[in-house]
Amino acid sequence: MYSSNLKGFILAVVSSAFIGSSFIIKKKGLRRAGVNGPRASVGGYGYLLEPLWWIGMVTMVVGEIANFVAYIYAPAGLVTPLGALSIIVSAVLAHFLLKEKLQKMGMLGCLLCVVGSTVIVLHSPEEQSLSSVEEIWELAIQPAFLLYTASVVAVTLVLMLYCAPRYGQTNILIYIGICSIIGSLTVMSVKAIGIAIELTIEGTNQLKYFQTWIFGMVAVTCIITQLNYLNMVRILLLSIILHHALDTFNTAIVSPIYYAMFTSFTIFASAIMFKDYSGQSVSSIASEFCGFITVLSGTAILHSTREPDPPLITDLYTPLSPKVSWYIQSNGEWKQKDEDGTTPNFITILRQDYFK
Repeated sequence: MYSSNLKGFILAVVSSAFIGSSFIIKKKGLRRAGVNGPRASVGGYGYLLEPLWWIGMVTMVVGEIANFVAYIYAPAGLVTPLGALSIIVSAVLAHFLLKEKLQKMGMLGCLLCVVGSTVIVLHSPEEQSLSSVEEIWELAIQPAFLLYTASVVAVTLVLMLYCAPRYGQTNILIYIGICSIIGSLTVMSVKAIGIAIELTIEGTNQLKYFQTWIFGMVAVTCIITQLNYLNMVRILLLSIILHHALDTFNTAIVSPIYYAMFTSFTIFASAIMFKDYSGQSVSSIASEFCGFITVLSGTAILHSTREPDPPLITDLYTPLSPKVSWYIQSNGEWKQKDEDGTTPNFITILRQDYFK
């Protein structure tokens, strides 16, 4: 069990490093594409021709694959909180590569994320010992989890069909919310598939059970739903919607909020389906809750210390446009008003009674 959790821990750390880096690489690609055409956030597709954006997508694929394998060897309570490391990676890289300055309080936020994640890992619940995919199926068809699934589908449809077209450009929670809510169901399905793969590798074939294929169909359906929303071909990842938010909002904001929402929904879904906390003591649950609050505090600090993105200049001649300065005297005071003009001259306008 210790060796298995160690493998999951290492894979989760590697996954966070790749995913955190992919945010920065993709945003650099989005910025390059935005200079030569419409940005992705306003319907532009020029980033599909930008090699740097595809490098970022490949990097994210590697990270997601490592994350998938981590769920095979370790419980969700151990793997999911380690996603906080991707926040630190993206925030630090954004500071050096995107010039999105990380303040000292932001560094404190990163430290809080590490401390909180450590507390969560140390007090994470032990995974149930499941011997077949049929046992997982019994957990999935519990009334409580079926109610959660129905709620997720309803909320996602509202966000995709009503909120995203109207408020997606001004509210960061829309795009990230879709990704996080659907992602919680995808993680549960991936977890079931991972357990089935692990049992099959150990010699107990789980592919003969129809439940294994249903879990696979659920995972694929969740991803296809996101693909339909984007209305374009994307690599099958949990965070395929996130690139819209990356193009519109500061990277140091997107990553922490995405982590907080995704982790919250995933832990909540796992608690309902796998009953992670049924055998834990009150002190362990309280410690894990405090660790999660610590991580959320770190994300809040990163959010509050962000710097807004500079406006994107698509016209190369805009900085060279001449100015006309109008100096107007009124009530004995001089007032200056700058406007765009055709010549870089200074024109002084005086009232008629000035010459009297």
